[in-house]
Amino acid sequence: MLDARLMELPTTSHQHCHGHHQIVVGVKGEAVVSVEGRGSQLNTWKACLVPTGAWHDYCGDQQNHVLVINLNPASPMTSSPSHADYEQMMRVFEKPRTIHMDSQMQGMVQFAANEFDRAPENVTLHGHLAASILYCMADRIVDRSVHQPSRHSLNLDAIQRYIIANLHRKISVKELADEACLGVSRFYEVFRDVAGITPHQFLLQIRLDQAVNLLASTSLPVSEISYRSGFSSQSALTNSLRKHKGITPAKLQAR
Repeated sequence: MLDARLMELPTTSHQHCHGHHQIVVGVKGEAVVSVEGRGSQLNTWKACLVPTGAWHDYCGDQQNHVLVINLNPASPMTSSPSHADYEQMMRVFEKPRTIHMDSQMQGMVQFAANEFDRAPENVTLHGHLAASILYCMADRIVDRSVHQPSRHSLNLDAIQRYIIANLHRKISVKELADEACLGVSRFYEVFRDVAGITPHQFLLQIRLDQAVNLLASTSLPVSEISYRSGFSSQSALTNSLRKHKGITPAKLQAR
């Protein structure tokens, strides 16, 4: 059984190491995990893998929540070479990694986080959900073709920063392609290879994440949040949240 919990990282940096492998997944807000001097900016699209014995610093903003998954060092899958999953887990945790999650993984993490909130005492459920996340990540890491492009390297972090800086207005795929110095059709093809989703889906997910964060952490009117997140109207934001997140602005604000 995996040990998994939702946590809020402190706003000031802390450092430690431990005798087990660990996964830190962004659920809400922004956080930073620096493993052996290499920093990883976590958000709802990213996860960090920390191998056994690796010193790491961690901190987050005031809205951050992360899902932390700890692997028992005595578990056969990480301690017994005869175990069917041992080789896969050794490859997964052979070095520190930052993973950019595709839309399926991101949806799974958000679902798991909601279940942790719904049933905070059900550690059995938490362990099974964490195992699902671990094995889905491991499958993507070991099968390099799933998440690495074969013909071009695309900086998704730079694309995401550009989107966030211009989130209040309409953003075209051509703008994103220009930012990546690619033609539109080539950008679309490479983006699908790297992210596993289309540029439009990626943009929508960032808009929704921004809206959810603002609704949950500020007292701004929904109309203002709609503008800041780049939705054409309050009703457009409400409809998108209901369709893609299964929630309404009113429920988020009530939380």
